[in-house]
Amino acid sequence: MGRIAQGTKVLAEGGYEKIFGQTFETVPEEQLQNSFACYLSTSAGPVMGVLYVSTAKLAYCSDSPLSYQNGSKTEWSYYKVVIPLHQLKAINPSTSRVNPSEKYIQVSSVDSHEFWFMGFLNYESAVKCLQEALQQHSLQSV
Repeated sequence: MGRIAQGTKVLAEGGYEKIFGQTFETVPEEQLQNSFACYLSTSAGPVMGVLYVSTAKLAYCSDSPLSYQNGSKTEWSYYKVVIPLHQLKAINPSTSRVNPSEKYIQVSSVDSHEFWFMGFLNYESAVKCLQEALQQHSLQSV
């Protein structure tokens, strides 16, 4: 799904906040802080989707379902990642040495999982928002 088609979907479904609430389980008082169109790096290649930052978690969902084999059947599912803020360990902005216009954000969890996000329309804003989410939760848990 291209970015124009995604924008149409967002409008038709009532905005990112409504899509976030329909796509992910939320807790009472949880509020969506921001959302960013981007790609998640996977072993099969980059997957286009949206990264959501809420007061409780980081959550990513692909724009389109991806196929996978289940026995002899082909099944389809959206690619999702959910990291509760208390499980966040680090947010590391990174730039390709070969091509400085390629910018990434590495998200690490306390259980040693790493997720690489790229292709942000507003990279600096995404970095700032993710780092603030990590800092806010770090301050609350002290």
